[in-house]
Amino acid sequence: MKIPPRLLPLLEDGLIDAVICQLMSGKEAQVYIVDCGGVRRCAKVFKEAHKRSFRQAVQYQEGRGERSSRRGRAMAKKTRYGQQEQEAAWLNAEVQALRKLSAAGVRVPEPLSFVDGVLLMELVTDVDGLSAPRLGDLDLTPERSLALHGQVIKEVVRMLCAGLVHGDLSPFNVLVDANGPVIIDLPQAVDAAGNNSARMLFERDVANMREFFGRFAPELLETDYANEIWALYETGDLHEDSELTGHFEADTTIADLAQLFAVIEAAKQEEAERVARAAESLD
Repeated sequence: MKIPPRLLPLLEDGLIDAVICQLMSGKEAQVYIVDCGGVRRCAKVFKEAHKRSFRQAVQYQEGRGERSSRRGRAMAKKTRYGQQEQEAAWLNAEVQALRKLSAAGVRVPEPLSFVDGVLLMELVTDVDGLSAPRLGDLDLTPERSLALHGQVIKEVVRMLCAGLVHGDLSPFNVLVDANGPVIIDLPQAVDAAGNNSARMLFERDVANMREFFGRFAPELLETDYANEIWALYETGDLHEDSELTGHFEADTTIADLAQLFAVIEAAKQEEAERVARAAESLD
């Protein structure tokens, strides 16, 4: 097997001892199983920007803070330096998300190191020690589907409590080990509070899970966990152990516009009187 150029520096520096095999190839990266001191790890080798089919859409980047004003200006102007910095920020986003979610108790692969576009992390395995299957490759019973869906929803809630939305959640970036689902592929994760597309992306993530599991347990197709969870999040009432029903009823109360305008006018009148009193005191 030809060793990818980006893995050669890790071999030379002793971070990995051998490349065992390619695990999968996706739209943004190729994943390899590697040996690190007798322990099998996972090496995610990101493709160069022009070779990736997944584009760095603006909707994913919104809300990602940029500490350096110079770098921020360059990225906004799309200068060559700015494009390089934007690429680096995109690649680092997954490492940062993994670390944040791992600390929050979300089931994600443990990140170990990130060197020159290669993310070295824990290899998620099944009960036999083999690489864990993707959710989308499983044929489930209704009972197993309901159980796994419940576990995925709990992970989604933990992620949101940690302030992140996956943004591209599908049956093919969820692995299933002996203890249940493990969330993978997070370079496009968005800030739940700082990204205007966060709710839309969250709803899509949850809908993808509902549609997949609903193939095996049709009753799930009638649920609306996305709006139920987001409503709790918006009011500050969402917690890791929040009891969910899968049902949501939108508030259909019609606003009393006349009362609203009256309150606005009263506030305007009060402010005008305050300004007038202030002016009189200066005379």
